[in-house]
Amino acid sequence: MRTLDELDVKGRRVLVRADLNVPLDGETITDDGRIRASVPTIKALVERGAKVVVCAHLGRPKGQVNPKYSLRPVAARLGELLGQDVAFATDVVGDSARSTVDALQDGQVALLENLRYEPGEESKDDAVRGEFAAKLAGLAELYVGDGFGAVHRRHASVYDVPGLLPHAAGGLVVAEVEVLRKLTEDTERPYVVVLGGAKVSDKLGVIANLLTKVDRLLIGGGMAYTFLKAQGHEVGRSLLQEDQLDQVRGFLSEAEERGVELVLPVDVLAAVTFAADAEHDVVEATAIPADREGLDIGPKTRELFAAKLADAKTVFWNGPMGVFEFDAFSGGTKAVAQALIGSDAFTVVGGGDSAAAVRKLGLPEDGFSHISTGGGASLEYLEGKDLPGLEALED
Repeated sequence: MRTLDELDVKGRRVLVRADLNVPLDGETITDDGRIRASVPTIKALVERGAKVVVCAHLGRPKGQVNPKYSLRPVAARLGELLGQDVAFATDVVGDSARSTVDALQDGQVALLENLRYEPGEESKDDAVRGEFAAKLAGLAELYVGDGFGAVHRRHASVYDVPGLLPHAAGGLVVAEVEVLRKLTEDTERPYVVVLGGAKVSDKLGVIANLLTKVDRLLIGGGMAYTFLKAQGHEVGRSLLQEDQLDQVRGFLSEAEERGVELVLPVDVLAAVTFAADAEHDVVEATAIPADREGLDIGPKTRELFAAKLADAKTVFWNGPMGVFEFDAFSGGTKAVAQALIGSDAFTVVGGGDSAAAVRKLGLPEDGFSHISTGGGASLEYLEGKDLPGLEALED
């Protein structure tokens, strides 16, 4: 992939596909991590005299204009982080976009409205997607792909536009790919992966691929209960994917055959209901009461997981160990994060809820070797899938 250094950007309009898909509470940004991650590439272009046109998506408006998903609050925050005003276009490729871009001077920045307001952005029809891509490309002279969190999508702004303009990868995408190559091609061992989150089905491909690569696999979060059930244990009212039990039994068998140590919780916090203030007790993971649901890993499991991480040289972590949004059930996720912070290993937090948890729990982001901005993209890379956005930048 070409990098920014290989583009002559001074005085030219550069379309930057960023990942600014941040959580909003009304118009308040509750986690600006992705915006902060996009700043270095944008700032580099500003300093080299480019006219920077940033495009991104937010949420899932499904091709309809919906004020709930407007990027206007993001424009304001981006401007604060850049230390300069960011012009905001109230549409994507319409009159406002064209006039906003035309008004840019060298070193200035504009942000277009939510790409997903346009049906063509996500269309499965190549012609429809291509028509929108042509309009988007028409706003600029060069393209920089820097939205790593979207590179696994065959969307117009990610896949089609790079084919219409001279293009390069932004610094964020380059950094993410370098890290993921360390996890797949040149991995220092022991290599330990920690997987959590709600559903096994979200991680079927990555588990299957990792079983051929890792030394140890720690399973927590809601997905652990399907593993425990597959072993024949009672899981009460805990999150369970019955339709994945056979698949999980296959994983358990394959791990044993390959000599991969697959570690499951030994105790959990079992609550009477799913609520922040729910009454709960610590119970053995193999004997969860029928009327209770596991909402976090227990203290013995936290110690066990920390011990299993202690000798690691490489660690990839994706998915919380419990309902970290509730303070009472955030301890397991915090314990894993602290074990990684205290480790000498090359530690990668795989984006998504894991990255959000690190910030919500007030943990130092520089305590990890790398925090990814793209949960889904990271997982698909580790599955061995081809990512359309990266393919487009390699051409």
